[in-house]
Amino acid sequence: MTMELRDKNGLTEAEFLATYQSGDWPHPSVTADVLVFARQPDGLKLLLVRRGGHPYLGKWALPGGFAEPGETIEQTAQRELQEETNLTGLDLVPVGFFTDPGRDPRCWSMTRAFMVLLSALPPQVRAGDDAQATDWFTVDTRRAGEGFKLILKRKGETLCAHMKVREQDTSAGFVRSIELLGQRGLAFDHGKIIVSALLKLNEKVPVL
Repeated sequence: MTMELRDKNGLTEAEFLATYQSGDWPHPSVTADVLVFARQPDGLKLLLVRRGGHPYLGKWALPGGFAEPGETIEQTAQRELQEETNLTGLDLVPVGFFTDPGRDPRCWSMTRAFMVLLSALPPQVRAGDDAQATDWFTVDTRRAGEGFKLILKRKGETLCAHMKVREQDTSAGFVRSIELLGQRGLAFDHGKIIVSALLKLNEKVPVL
């Protein structure tokens, strides 16, 4: 007969779980954001949605939203993409995990970003759920002082984000850091997420 292990308080695992209060610790909200890129003759395109609610009402953002109980973050990404853009069945790959304090004015929020690179603009894209509109923006970058600007353009509108990217070798290995200095027309920290994805696509991003 195997003896049950007890902790320093003399509790078995079942006894510990029966009295555990999850509210004793603050919990972050978890979201998924999705970058849908497409290569076109006039440059790389990125699909954005115009937010239909607070915060950042009217700003452009990546499709995404909060994870629901009982689903993986990968399922969250696919569900939110379908709800906001009508796109389904895309082979999404991870970009990174973004946890900067204050990135979401509503609450403590962490997001897992995913991306896909398409060879054509899918015709079935349409806005849904809390998205007012969707559109494709041409992606460009250019140097600006010690940093650089991410520039997103569509007919009659330009969005931008100013940031620094640093790379260095450390004793723990290769480290890359992205500092978002400011942005116009974009929601949350989505400028930083977009640049992270561009680096994974080996796009030309100025690095210090």
